[in-house]
Amino acid sequence: MEKNTSFNSLTNQFLIAMPALMEPTFHRSVAYIFEHTNEGAMGIVINQPLDIQFGEVLSQMKLETKDSKLMDKTVYLGGPVQVERGFVIHSPIGEWENTIATNDNLGVTTSRDIIIEIAKGNSPNQCLVALGYAGWAAGQLEDELANNVWLNGPSNPDIIFDTLNDIRWKSAAATLGVDTKHLSSEIGHA
Repeated sequence: MEKNTSFNSLTNQFLIAMPALMEPTFHRSVAYIFEHTNEGAMGIVINQPLDIQFGEVLSQMKLETKDSKLMDKTVYLGGPVQVERGFVIHSPIGEWENTIATNDNLGVTTSRDIIIEIAKGNSPNQCLVALGYAGWAAGQLEDELANNVWLNGPSNPDIIFDTLNDIRWKSAAATLGVDTKHLSSEIGHA
């Protein structure tokens, strides 16, 4: 039998957790996939706010800002991997030391330089700051999709940056024409 060698990258897509996914980090979560190759995938959960604000992150990095709104900016739990490391989803892409461009307008940056500029008030037009990321080994995400753990579909910057946390899961599902009230908490195949 010939092995299927085609690969469909989910980079720049949303993963929308099915109701049966009860693990706390991922329950009713929306993850933005910023890298997906045949070696694995990486994403940032965009709707799990932490009990810390951006001001605390700046303080830990020994940075200051004069913008009081920035001090209160929500920081998210991007996933269970490397929770001590910061990730910034932003638009426009700009020029930072360590950025993965996911499309012409969105990037994910992990270098300190973007945090310094955000603190100075020179941030990208839109940004979401997260600690940690979600990671999948080679074939793991594909298996989870086949087992109905996730829905996937195109990302939407409005959901990432402008939609209230409480409705991001429902809004992301709605972009696929799915009403979350009709999702089953059972995992399986028809």
